[in-house]
Amino acid sequence: MSDTALYTRHNEVQQLASRPGKVNAIHYNHVQTALKRLESQIRFRIPKLKHLDLILQKDAWIVVDRVLNDIPVLAWTDFQTEHRDALHEPIQCEIRFFHYAASAILNRTLDAMELLLGEELANYLPDNKSDVLPFKKDE
Repeated sequence: MSDTALYTRHNEVQQLASRPGKVNAIHYNHVQTALKRLESQIRFRIPKLKHLDLILQKDAWIVVDRVLNDIPVLAWTDFQTEHRDALHEPIQCEIRFFHYAASAILNRTLDAMELLLGEELANYLPDNKSDVLPFKKDE
């Protein structure tokens, strides 16, 4: 699922374009939780996108083409989380495009990421453990 060395090619390869963007707070929070509980770098194959993988790191989410030696295709970087006081508001970031058709997979990648992280985190927590404490009942 993960490689030991952090992926850095999204900072080394020439990008075609970049633009300011936002990620939903739920996506950002989910990734940060998974990185804390599972590993410092998580790598998934993106379903239905034949040879594309998603690499999740604390400061970047990168789509790579594993057939082309992990060349970056798309990346979310520079998450603006300083002085963040509302966990439900979208996070400003930079979206980098390394391939002319990268924008076509942007939303599909985020949807797949949510499903895959949900499955992985569900496997991490045992079924008989609950994080919810019961309220005391007044008798």
